[in-house]
Amino acid sequence: MTEPTMSAPSDTEADHIGILAALDRICAAWNAGDASAYSSEFTDDASYVIFAGMHDLGRDAIRRTHIPVFEKWQRGSRMSMRVLDLRLVAPGVAIVLTDGGIGKGGRIRHDKVQTFVMVRDGATWRCAAFQNTKKHRLFIAMNRLADRRPADVRR
Repeated sequence: MTEPTMSAPSDTEADHIGILAALDRICAAWNAGDASAYSSEFTDDASYVIFAGMHDLGRDAIRRTHIPVFEKWQRGSRMSMRVLDLRLVAPGVAIVLTDGGIGKGGRIRHDKVQTFVMVRDGATWRCAAFQNTKKHRLFIAMNRLADRRPADVRR
């Protein structure tokens, strides 16, 4: 009797696995409060935009700005994210939509939505662009109500 062979994951499956591993490393670096490990998950020329409208350009700037974040404002915080959508848009390029949040202690509220543009760097996936947007519960509720109206009323 022959042994069953395990097939290697397809490129798409391997890409998804690699991208999810990169997102896990981003969370782990945040949770460790390690600005160098965190920034290493971004490309040399990455763009990084936070919900307040502030931005960094490049891995070095991301590392520099996260040192005080991890030492002061978010010391001991933990990151949580859930992937909402992951799409490969070109060979070696993916867009990932997540919701998540940062918190201390117990349950972390997912009060933000993030977009990651991920690129393959050899065998590793890194983030080339990051956008973080704070959820506004009132606007979300208003839009959900508007979506329930009949189509002819929405015009």
